[in-house]
Amino acid sequence: MNNTNAFGITELLHQETYLANGDLKTWEGKKDEVYSTISSTENYNKTLLGTVPHMDESAALEVLDYACAAYDKGKGEWPTAKVSYRIKCMEDFVVQMKKEREKVVKYLMWEIGKSLPDSQKEFDRTVEYIYDTIEDYKQLDRDSAKFSKRDNVNAHIRRGPLGVVLCLGPYNYPLNETFALLIPALIMGNTVVFKPAKHGVLLLSPLLEAFRSSFPRGVVNIIYGRGREVAAPIMATGRIDVLALIGNSKSAIALQDQHPHKNRLRLVLGLEAKNPAIILPDADLDLAIQECISGTLSFNGQRCTALKIIHVHEDIREEFNSRFAKKVDELKFGNPWEEKVQLTPLPEPEKPTYIQELIDDAREKGAKILNEKGGEISENYIYPAVLYPVTTEMRVYQEEQFGPVIPVKPFNSIENLLDEIADSNYGQQVSLFGKDIEQLAPLIDTLVNLVCRVNLNSSCQRGPDVFPFTGRKDSAVGTLSVHDALRSFSIRTFVASKDNPYNNAILQELLSSDKSHFVSTDYIL
Repeated sequence: MNNTNAFGITELLHQETYLANGDLKTWEGKKDEVYSTISSTENYNKTLLGTVPHMDESAALEVLDYACAAYDKGKGEWPTAKVSYRIKCMEDFVVQMKKEREKVVKYLMWEIGKSLPDSQKEFDRTVEYIYDTIEDYKQLDRDSAKFSKRDNVNAHIRRGPLGVVLCLGPYNYPLNETFALLIPALIMGNTVVFKPAKHGVLLLSPLLEAFRSSFPRGVVNIIYGRGREVAAPIMATGRIDVLALIGNSKSAIALQDQHPHKNRLRLVLGLEAKNPAIILPDADLDLAIQECISGTLSFNGQRCTALKIIHVHEDIREEFNSRFAKKVDELKFGNPWEEKVQLTPLPEPEKPTYIQELIDDAREKGAKILNEKGGEISENYIYPAVLYPVTTEMRVYQEEQFGPVIPVKPFNSIENLLDEIADSNYGQQVSLFGKDIEQLAPLIDTLVNLVCRVNLNSSCQRGPDVFPFTGRKDSAVGTLSVHDALRSFSIRTFVASKDNPYNNAILQELLSSDKSHFVSTDYIL
């Protein structure tokens, strides 16, 4: 596929600086080339987009020093700042961020292959998330602008920061999900060392100046490089208070194992999932097929919230399978900016080979490809294969495929299916398709104890961002949403004093003097 449009790469983006201690410092060492799997020529070739610093351990530890100094054991300007000041810094940042929309959207398409509408949506949704976080933080502060009294003790209860956060975002939502960690961590008064994912790194370049100019020195620090070379040494120092990561559990465990004081380490983790769809005999098949197409193949299935296995009842399997396979073959593959494109190049060069391995394994163990285009492979894609019947012995059943392949498994017994879901290592979401409430009610009552979101007659998803986003077992630690993330990156802390004239006079003087940023009943409008 050639590229002859307004989104073409006309010049390389060489990211030569990293953000540390309020300065964009020039990196003089080794650089990593950033390639797109999208070709910009008639004959297929990967496209060079630019370069980023390949930072090393010593540079990473120097940056960590800046973040620790900015926190200053809780004495720093940022952790002790007024809420209104932190809000102003965040408002300044988002105003500057919005000016870079066009550049960020362009690199979302080129770096990770996300379609133009979805790239625009990711940017706009992230801006909305920041504004919603600001409003929720204001309300949190309003609710804290008071004293509580119990058993002759006055208490002024607020939420305080946790310390220094190591933030690692994912490649599939390199802006939105990364900022879902970064923004609440910052606004609650923590300082941050942030490393972008391997794919989706250049799209952050247009935002570095906004980070630099909006926050005090050392509050936001952005590094580049391989996780084992920069993130692991940072964790090994024991100076990280919170590990905030969206990725896979192997990475999370490896980083936790580096920390010498695991009992002190807070975790905010969004990890893998194997979200199932359950198609009951009375399901509206038009609706179920439409939602399962979206759930399995939106952004090529490269979402932790994607439907990664479909359980269809034996009574309707033939009709569902034939209609579903036909719909999959109707999906358009093309470059992200092409009109009505639904399938786009895979950002990981090795992903088509991996998906092919899953298909081959399933076919060797008895599954068939139901759709005509299934498994057609090119330099940067493999067309989605609908595999049926899938069994528990197959890799595609056991592994989170994170790509365009759709396992379909028949079921007769709902009890056996519930046992399967209960025995899974994952517990994020489920999609449940049906209408008979005699069947749905007990199913819902059980499923809410196995996963954290039951989607009735709709595909799994993260949003709206005001809803809690979490998971059971290996799928998550902590809860993310506008409301919950502020609490995940903070801790309840308070000042208490016995109710007597001596203490009350001191409290009254504190309140009227405006000397303390913590002891305050100021109401933010």
